[in-house]
Amino acid sequence: MQERVVKLTIVNDFVCANCCISQHELLSAVSYCKDTLHLPLSFELEHMPFRLINNALIPEGASKVDKETFYTNHLGKGKFQNLESAISRWAAEKNIPISFRGVMSQSTHAHRLAMKAGKLGGQKLQVPILCGIFKANLEDSKDIADINVLAEIAQGAGMMSKDEAVKFLQSDELEKEVENMCDKARSIGITGVPLTIIDGRWAVSGGQSSDVYVQVSALCRQKMFSWFLVQFGFIPLADIQETCSSGCFSYRCLCCTIAIPRTCH
Repeated sequence: MQERVVKLTIVNDFVCANCCISQHELLSAVSYCKDTLHLPLSFELEHMPFRLINNALIPEGASKVDKETFYTNHLGKGKFQNLESAISRWAAEKNIPISFRGVMSQSTHAHRLAMKAGKLGGQKLQVPILCGIFKANLEDSKDIADINVLAEIAQGAGMMSKDEAVKFLQSDELEKEVENMCDKARSIGITGVPLTIIDGRWAVSGGQSSDVYVQVSALCRQKMFSWFLVQFGFIPLADIQETCSSGCFSYRCLCCTIAIPRTCH
């Protein structure tokens, strides 16, 4: 039986804990579909960068702010405690030690490294880099704006040597491309992450369990695929636009409900 190719575009940011959860659940579902269910499907995974933390909140090169202080200032103590509790429950269930220690950082360098991995080795190389960056930030409490931290991830994944990675990250290579992809995400109406797009047509926002991804993958073979996606809460990509009163898109982190208005023009 000929395999059906399913293209999954995952829009996320490495500072988002729910994006880490979504990444883990999606990869688990892909493995289960292929290795256990033996579905005649081939998955093409594409990473699309999104920056939740703009320069107005944390300017490039600014003094570091620890995560607890950042979230408390922008969410309030009660909402932050609820967020931390919800993430901790999932982390305990999956035996993944996610924490909110460490500093909040810009993710531009991390997105550049992930994009470079995709160009060098496709999803086979990019996925380990994505997982490595999430782990560094949300499990090991490392600063993912630190070039040396990212260079070690690149070397550990066999992408390039640490010196080569440092040289790449100190340049401006792929910086414009990352900015353009972030702008592209906003231009099609994406306002929060994580968001998963199937075949460029259907989207679901927020972290989903692996069970949802498995069931949706199984339905990819059905003639009524579009109808089934609606039942699972997926919506046409064209319908996800959300604008402010001045007509500009706003950023919204679905895992922590931070609302960060984009500068209106």
